[in-house]
This record gives sequence, structure tokens and C-alpha cells, in this order.
Amino acid sequence: MRAILVVDDDVEILRFLRETLTALAHCAVDTTPSPEYAFELALRKPYDLFLFDYQMPLITGATLYTLVRKVHDLGLVPAARRVPPLVLMSGHAEQRGAQALLQEPGVRGLLPKPFTIQRLLSRMESCLPGVTRPPA
Repeated sequence: MRAILVVDDDVEILRFLRETLTALAHCAVDTTPSPEYAFELALRKPYDLFLFDYQMPLITGATLYTLVRKVHDLGLVPAARRVPPLVLMSGHAEQRGAQALLQEPGVRGLLPKPFTIQRLLSRMESCLPGVTRPPA
């Protein structure tokens, strides 16, 4: 089963994404509104995909991803565990800063809010082929 970490300061979005990704993508989904707790989770557990909100209080999803990558680069996480790809969600996807993030290593997409379930699943499928098919 694929594992996904979802971080967003909106708990309604977290609930929606957890239920949707569990039911339709058959994934194990951890959610948190706290970037600090997400950082801890990202270092303790292996994930196949990160789905982070771009704009959160105190820290952006992009900054959180950069911090996780740096800890991996320093060798503080088991070498067998790679940094998963990141899909950012944003209500400000048209901003230049958000668009520039698509050039960063590991960033696989930017989902403008609000987004459809189909668009979310399509973006996930591009990062994790086969994720939207039911398990055999």
C-alpha cells in the first residue's frame, strides 16, 4: 500500500483528502495541519508522496520540503529511504513564486485550489503510476 503525507492548515481539506485518497487511491494517508509535526513524520516514516499546501502559517510547503531534503542529504535518515516527490496545493498557484517551485528537484506539480478529485488523482498517477487502480 502506498503511503502519503498530506499537510494543510485547513482541517476540512485534510479530512476530505484523507477520506478520498484512502477510498479511491487505496493509500495509507497521514494528515496534519502542523508543518512541524509533518517534518517529524517525514523523518520517522517512509512515504511515497508528499502533498503539501503551499501557503501555511509560519512555514510554506516548499520550505518544509526543502528541510526534509536537507536532512536526507545530510544522511540523518536511513540511506535506503528516498525523499518522495512533492505535489503542492495552492490557492495562489498563479503567483510567480509558486510557479518557480516547479523547477525545484522533486516537485512534481502544483494543484490550484479548488481542484477536482479527478485532477488530484491524475496528478498522483503521474507521480505514482498505478496508484489509482484498486489493489489486486
